[in-house]
Amino acid sequence: MAVLGVSLRIDVTKIDKDKLYKGAKGTYLDVTTFIDTDTLDKFGNNGMVTQSVTAEEREAGTRGAILGNNKVFMNKDSGGQAQVPVAAQELEDFEDMPF
Repeated sequence: MAVLGVSLRIDVTKIDKDKLYKGAKGTYLDVTTFIDTDTLDKFGNNGMVTQSVTAEEREAGTRGAILGNNKVFMNKDSGGQAQVPVAAQELEDFEDMPF
């Protein structure tokens, strides 16, 4: 499924300020988002947003801080109209999920 619209909500207090960097047009932070369009957590989210880590940090087992969540609000199947995905399973099935 091609995702057309995703909203992100992050807690800026969780950002590691050392990871901010200056660019030509502003100050930036690299983030990574994990999206599962087929399932929802108990809050209706489709995934999480983490602070990106370098290849060296990843090889050392470092994980980026979880900054927040994402929610798919529009997809190819919705014909460009906002839609809320339906949870595919009971809440108990999501207890191991990282978001």
